[in-house]
Amino acid sequence: MSRVLVAMSGGVDSSVAAALLTDAGHEVVGVTMKTFCYTGSGSHGKSCCGLDGIADARRVAVALDIPHYVFDVEEDFTRDVIDDFVDEYAQGRTPNPCVRCNSNTKFRDLLRRGRELGCDRIASGHYVRSEHGPDGSRLLRGRDEAKDQSYFLWGLPREILPKLLFPLGDLTKPEVRARARALELTTAEKPESQEICFVPTGDYRDLLQKRLGSVHAALQPGPLVDRSGEVVGEHDGYAGFTVGQRKGLGGGFDGPRYVLEIRPADRAVVVGAREELYSDLVEVGELNWLTPEPPRPGDELSVQLRYRAPAVPATIQTSHGRQLLELHQEFPAVTPGQSAVLFQGDRVLGGGRIVRAGRHTTPAPA
Repeated sequence: MSRVLVAMSGGVDSSVAAALLTDAGHEVVGVTMKTFCYTGSGSHGKSCCGLDGIADARRVAVALDIPHYVFDVEEDFTRDVIDDFVDEYAQGRTPNPCVRCNSNTKFRDLLRRGRELGCDRIASGHYVRSEHGPDGSRLLRGRDEAKDQSYFLWGLPREILPKLLFPLGDLTKPEVRARARALELTTAEKPESQEICFVPTGDYRDLLQKRLGSVHAALQPGPLVDRSGEVVGEHDGYAGFTVGQRKGLGGGFDGPRYVLEIRPADRAVVVGAREELYSDLVEVGELNWLTPEPPRPGDELSVQLRYRAPAVPATIQTSHGRQLLELHQEFPAVTPGQSAVLFQGDRVLGGGRIVRAGRHTTPAPA
């Protein structure tokens, strides 16, 4: 057995992950990461990033009779996650901060800190699976389709895969809660947090205004236009919109309208009918591969373009620092800034950030 550092957020999933590893005979060390939002305010009572989270993680560690540490990663988290979040919205894109945190802050820092504590493996409560063998390590979808979190882990450095353990990969959420109840863990009935941990008000635009200033172009009024360029209304800041959004566009249209594109250069938000939302070409940048060799042009695989969305079959068209994916079926509201995660069956091949999307009937992305 090995000495394992377990990321403990104070939620039921990481609590059970630590318990399972302890029961399996591993020497477990619990760690909670201090990122940003430790205000102690009521708005963070259920957050995995609030003071309550630290306290709950510590209670579980005491119950399991394992050591528990708190690591301050605020500087790295601010640079890698919060600054990126603000910059993406300023450029008209919609970021996914959980992907950034896992890819750039959480696991890398845990591995480094774990080595300092004599740990040779890292574990978390993510619903994914890892397989380790003579041919290397693979990251796989979790068995519970409703909870699979592989979408958030495509950006992990491939070299750390052999060090990772995911004890919940073969369990369902009800099974995890049942185990927590049987162990009488204080987190057994704790609800899941759906908020962005560093946005205490629940409205990300409050953070943007604080970080960018109210005079920034992303927060200034601009035109609503259709695909032909005709002005059909006005918005109060393009940072408040994302591709596929319907709410907040006002009325006076002859049918429902959705955000099709955000153009920061002229502060325009392009709107149109639902049928205009569909794409079958997706350009992906900032690629990261979890396989020894990346897929090649012409390879067929599946791609997940949004968390909770089903993966769709696709073919790789180009591979020159960016990937152009040809979808075998049109997909709605492909959103720049979000993740495109590539799979072969249940295996995570890698992924990247969506740059833009289009249709065969329109010019392909340059």
